[in-house]
Amino acid sequence: NLPGQPIPSAFVSDAQYNRNIPFKTSPEAVRLYRLYNHWMMRTATYFFIFLNLSLALFEEPAVYPLPFLATSVLEVLCLLVFLGRLTHFAKVTLHNVFWKDTKNICIMVAILLSLTDLAVYGVLRLYGVGSIRWSRIVRPVFLINFAESRQIRRAFRSIRNTLPEITYVFLLFTFSLLMFSLMALKLFGERNLQTAEGLPYFRNYLEIVFDLYVLVTTANSPDVMMPAFDFSSWYALFFIAFVIINTYIFMSLFLAVVYNNYKKHLKNEIRKLAYMKRRKMVEAFNLLKEEEGEQFVVREARWKQLVKLVAPDTSSSHRELLLRISDDEQKGFVDKKSFVQLADLLNIQVVTLRIRRHPLARWAPALYGSTPSRLLRRAVRHRAFVWTYDAIILINAIFIALDEESPYISYAEWVFLALYIIEILLKVYTYEPREFFGKTQFWNWFDTLIIIAALTATILNATLKSTMKYNSQQILDIVFILRVLRLIRIVDSIQRFQVIMNTLINIVPTMLTFGGLTLVVYCVFAIIGMELFHGKIQYFPANSNVPHALECGNPALKDSLFARGRYCKNNFNDFASSFIVLMELTVVNQWHDILGMWSTFPPAKLYFIAFHIVMVIIIVNIFVSFILEAFFVEYSLEKSEVETAIEQKIQELGMGVQEDELQQEQLLDNMESAEHELEGDGGTKPQSKGLVFKIASKRYRTVDALLQRMFEAEIPLEDEGPSFEEILNLSPSSAVPRSLSSESAA
Repeated sequence: NLPGQPIPSAFVSDAQYNRNIPFKTSPEAVRLYRLYNHWMMRTATYFFIFLNLSLALFEEPAVYPLPFLATSVLEVLCLLVFLGRLTHFAKVTLHNVFWKDTKNICIMVAILLSLTDLAVYGVLRLYGVGSIRWSRIVRPVFLINFAESRQIRRAFRSIRNTLPEITYVFLLFTFSLLMFSLMALKLFGERNLQTAEGLPYFRNYLEIVFDLYVLVTTANSPDVMMPAFDFSSWYALFFIAFVIINTYIFMSLFLAVVYNNYKKHLKNEIRKLAYMKRRKMVEAFNLLKEEEGEQFVVREARWKQLVKLVAPDTSSSHRELLLRISDDEQKGFVDKKSFVQLADLLNIQVVTLRIRRHPLARWAPALYGSTPSRLLRRAVRHRAFVWTYDAIILINAIFIALDEESPYISYAEWVFLALYIIEILLKVYTYEPREFFGKTQFWNWFDTLIIIAALTATILNATLKSTMKYNSQQILDIVFILRVLRLIRIVDSIQRFQVIMNTLINIVPTMLTFGGLTLVVYCVFAIIGMELFHGKIQYFPANSNVPHALECGNPALKDSLFARGRYCKNNFNDFASSFIVLMELTVVNQWHDILGMWSTFPPAKLYFIAFHIVMVIIIVNIFVSFILEAFFVEYSLEKSEVETAIEQKIQELGMGVQEDELQQEQLLDNMESAEHELEGDGGTKPQSKGLVFKIASKRYRTVDALLQRMFEAEIPLEDEGPSFEEILNLSPSSAVPRSLSSESAA
């Protein structure tokens, strides 16, 4: 092993961040691998991915048109960056692994197709021949298939694995829809009924199928039922039965099938990550181990060097704490069992806090340490002080809702502002100012800025009103409303609400994953929609005299719900408008009216139904499945053994501080992970070394990490797990640890 320990540090870093890339172990390859995983390289990759996707905004049909040469140069630049990134990846991975990896092949094919299409389109454009940029549809491939997007790939794998089961339910649903449509044709087709628009009612079988499919989404309820219901009240039973069977039963079945398969395959994905992390840590241990009696160990000096290389930003006091945990008996070495837990130790945020006195305690110690001063600071630290100002905020919210023209309301706002200013001054007097306005003290900054803005706006409004008879009350209303948002702190302080708040915070990273998944689907359907519907619908101002302006520029839409509803801006004339239409279709409400554009191209109904199936039935249900699983995990969450060991060691060293104490006494935000400084006077008791530690709140951990921890708890520490190749080929039916129940694994 090299003196700098680059290979073991790469293994430990991979275990820490759950990377499952089998890399070459030569010194040059390891250096390239560390560069490949550098945050700047990943950020640059994402920048060019989104730049490539955003080119659709500037290409014909464009929101902001740019010359073809400019967009072509940018696209070629993006493709060259992608090719360079792929080449970099090939340099660090094993040759056989690289060429067996489907995502690498997809990237190469996408680059080749994009360059070919760009060249052909450019040549045809030179000769004045119209063409279609069909390769734009493959641009989302880069977002999916680069190594950085493993979460999005996992979501797509969940969709792929769920499709077979969904197909069976969808076939039954289709059969039910066709059967009800046939019954509707026989019941209503021969009765010469008409819709409210005077059109024939339920006389065309395909139209009936489509109308009933829309009814499944409830978008056209009860409109679609009314002609039959007006004819006979008994016909309502038909529609009630249809809605119960297809909307409530079949749609619930879709969710149940998606959730069951999602949970099964999620367990398999988490199992791969857990085994891969264990395998990487074992490989690192094998490279560093030395014989000590009858066992192999890692010497303290090597361990320190490794941790400093893996986590260079970790403070020396933090590293010393981790060493005391790993080498509990201070033997001068770390055994295999403790070494394997190093990645978990590094992933647990331990906050290092320095003790610092308030400036007034140094400048005016007699005044600041006097009995009235201590009583005042004790009152400010008391929870009753927080409750009092929560009540004041609530009363202020009521006053905002009252008649703003009343002079008493105007005077009351000055009183509330004075109370808020006093609150800030008292807190700054009580707490160390640099800590109170720390970089992670969001609520302190929020409160202060809102109060300053409200004071400035109120003074400005009063001045203008007295001199120019001008009243900017609307500006004040916005400031007052922002101030009411401070009530969120009340919700967060209630224990039963904290599980919900924790889950909402924990799912934010995965929200980004599903945001990327949605972006991929939207991009594909937006590009297809622009090719199908571009120019078929035009938007004109209300006072326009252009022929067929009331029909959105298309005579085929005359007297349609689409034209009468003034939906002309809902078109596919550019990339941005297409995204807005797809968002409206995702919400589902009134989507049958938006589908009025299908009359310009009748087969387009298939396009909208396909989008509804992919986005609403599959992707939204997978997202709901994730939310369900996140809540189950949050409710069943307990502290891990590693966290417990850290807390015990902190208390043994006499350098611990309770989280509740920090919240009440020192106003420390739970998410802080860097070194901070505390007030010594009136706060925690000064320690011998001027340092205290605490574990950061669990609310800032991702759900994936929580799920993985639940699975790892069932893997014995002496179990090294399968080989790298076996781990990558694990399937949901593969054997799992004997003690792992389906509930805990999920």
